[in-house]
Amino acid sequence: MTGPAHGVEAVAEALEDLARTEHLLVALDFDGTLAPLVDEPMSARMLPEARAALDALLDTPQTTVALVSGRSLPDLREIAEHGDDSPILLAGSHGAERWTPETGAIAPEDDAAHRALRDRLRARAAELVADVPGTWVEPKSFGFGLHTRLTPPADEARAQALLDDLVHAEAPHWRRRTGHHIVEYAFRHEGKDSAIAELRERTGATAVLFAGDDVTDEDALRALHPGDLGVRVGESADTAASVVVADIPAFADLLAGLARLRRTHAPHAPAAPRDGARE
Repeated sequence: MTGPAHGVEAVAEALEDLARTEHLLVALDFDGTLAPLVDEPMSARMLPEARAALDALLDTPQTTVALVSGRSLPDLREIAEHGDDSPILLAGSHGAERWTPETGAIAPEDDAAHRALRDRLRARAAELVADVPGTWVEPKSFGFGLHTRLTPPADEARAQALLDDLVHAEAPHWRRRTGHHIVEYAFRHEGKDSAIAELRERTGATAVLFAGDDVTDEDALRALHPGDLGVRVGESADTAASVVVADIPAFADLLAGLARLRRTHAPHAPAAPRDGARE
């Protein structure tokens, strides 16, 4: 089995094929894919060249852009600087929360027992790691996340073990996910694979480009269809992506190149029939 291709030059043919598809969905992780990883998560912002590439794609025919993130929907909107007039679709909390221009925010209804357990475990988690240097417990819509980016390695393992034991004892049915110096616990089990499937159906996409930089993106990369393109941002020894690019600027170049090809090759929506014309 051959591994993923490396670099923009290696994916010219795949980009040409994507550029010619009837309706293209470009669905992207945010942290580490469009925005650098930072010590303070809410300070993350898209690199200017990444935003310019998204704007260029939004200006091409028959193209939908979406952000698919583990962040809660309100946090994703803040860091993405996403206003109510934005055409970009959102899938937050790994797809459990959604936003479209037509509907606004859409979140599943969860009963009071789920919310009460979430609040109790979140508070207890913060207490357990209060004396562990560099840790931070992030509230999430359906659980919480333990950040350890600033934590010494030995303390990082200790903090994760404390919260693993807590959740195993109190909520063994919760889903556990790991990422770059974060462990997430949630009572909902949606993944980015189901988010991509929902976006594909909603938009009628005939091909999808999905990109991510972390373990939590691999579900979506594995679920892509023939004719889609999966991109891993940053080197990885184990990825389902068909293409690997070195970093965010390299990925922004890939997206900008796709936008240029899309302007040339994209099928245009058929013109509306004139009054009195046959359909």
